[in-house]
Amino acid sequence: MVLSLSPSDGPLKAVFPPSSNSSAISSLSNAHNGGRESITIATKPEISESQREPLQRSISRPITVQRVISKADQQAFLRMPWAVYKDDSSWAAPIWSEHVHYFDPAFNAELKHVDFQAFIARRGDDAVGSVIAHINRQYNAYHHERIGWFGQFEVLDDQAVAHQLLGAAEVWLKERGANKVMGPATFSSNSEWGLLIKGYEHPQMVMTTHAKPYYKNFVESYGFCKAMDLYSWYYNLIEQPRLPAQINRIAQRLKNHGDYRIYNPQKKHWQCESTKALEIFSQAWADNWGFVPFNADEQRQLSSKLKPIIDLDLVVMIEKEGRPIAFAAPLLDVFQPMRRARMKPGEFGWWQMLRLLWQWKVRKYASSLRVMLMGVVKEFRGRGLDALMYHEIFEAARRKGYEHVEMSWILESNTMMNRATERVGSELYKIHRVYEKAL
Repeated sequence: MVLSLSPSDGPLKAVFPPSSNSSAISSLSNAHNGGRESITIATKPEISESQREPLQRSISRPITVQRVISKADQQAFLRMPWAVYKDDSSWAAPIWSEHVHYFDPAFNAELKHVDFQAFIARRGDDAVGSVIAHINRQYNAYHHERIGWFGQFEVLDDQAVAHQLLGAAEVWLKERGANKVMGPATFSSNSEWGLLIKGYEHPQMVMTTHAKPYYKNFVESYGFCKAMDLYSWYYNLIEQPRLPAQINRIAQRLKNHGDYRIYNPQKKHWQCESTKALEIFSQAWADNWGFVPFNADEQRQLSSKLKPIIDLDLVVMIEKEGRPIAFAAPLLDVFQPMRRARMKPGEFGWWQMLRLLWQWKVRKYASSLRVMLMGVVKEFRGRGLDALMYHEIFEAARRKGYEHVEMSWILESNTMMNRATERVGSELYKIHRVYEKAL
C-alpha cells in the first residue's frame, strides 16, 4: 500500500463500486439478504487441522459470501486484516486513512482503469474472510490478454471459507469475459502483488504483502498453480561491513572510466527527477513478466506519495551523455515505526500520524530500507551498472546509520538481476508467488 503520510480529519468511509445483478452468483445462492446476492453453504465444510478453537466451535454455522455493498459490509471488509494478523508481530497494520483510500477511485489513480468487486465471507454474523475480484484494463490492453485477478485475500484459518471466496471471485471474473484468473494482486505489479510463501517470520517491509502460512495451501488446493515467483533479498549492513572486493572494483572502474554521470537528485528537483526515474523504469521493465505501464496520473501520484519516505542521499541516478539510463530508489521502511505505533481501524488520522511520527522521527525506529524501484535501460545492461548502484546505496546507507536492506521484488526469471544481487552478498530470505488458474 502506497503511503501519502497525510493525516485525515476524522474516521473515513470507504467507497466501493456498486454491484450489478449476477445470474451466475444468483444460481449459486441459497439465501438472499436484503436484496444482496450471497452464497450459503449449509453442508459441513472442510477445515484445516490447525483450525482455531473459536472456529471449531462455530463449524455448524453456514458460510455466506456476499458482495460488499452496505456500510457494514465495507467496515467488515476493511477490518479483516486486523482480525487475521492480530497476533502476528511481523505484520504492519496500515494507516487507516490510507487503507480506506486505497480502495477508493477518487484517491487511487490506478483504480481508474480497474473494474473490481469486493466480497466478504461470514459464518453466522462473524466476518471470517475477504477477497477482491478485479480486471485491470490497462494490463489486458498492454499484454493483449483477458486476465482477471483476485486480491486482498485475507481469511481466518478455514479452508472452506477460502475456497468459497475464491469461487465467488472466479464467477464474477467469468461473467466479464476473463479466461484466466491470476493473483493475488491488489491491484498490479505497480502496487501490491504476490502471496508470501517463504519468510513469514521476517517483518513485513514497506509496500509489500504479508500472509499466513496456511494461505498457500488454501490457494493451491483450490486449483491454482505457480505463475511466477518474486524474490526478496536481504543484506545486513552491520554484519557485512564491506562489500565483496569484486563489487568495489566494478564500481570504481565505472566511476573512473565509464564516462557516466552518477548523482543524487536534489529535493528541489524531485518532481523532474522522479519523472526521469519512472521513465527509466518503464523502459527497463517494458518486456518483463507482469509489467503494467504507469499513466501520467499514476506517475504524479506515486511521485508525491513516495517523496516523504525516500532518502534522496541514497537515490542513485546515472546518465550517459545527458541521457538517463539507470536509477535505484530505496524506500525508508516506514513499516518499522508503524508496527510500534499500533494502528487500529477507525482511528482519527491525526492521532495515528502523531504516533507514527513519534516512533519514526523522535524515537528513531527506522533503520531499514527497501530497494523497490530499480532499472537499467536495455542497451546498457551487462555493464555492471546494477553493481555500481548497489555499491553507492550500501555505502551511503552505512554512513547514515541504516542497518538492513531488502531488495525486492525481483522476478525469479530475471537471472541477471538476481545474480548481481546475490553477488553483493545478499541472502534470498523471502519469496512471494503469483498464481494462475484457467477459467
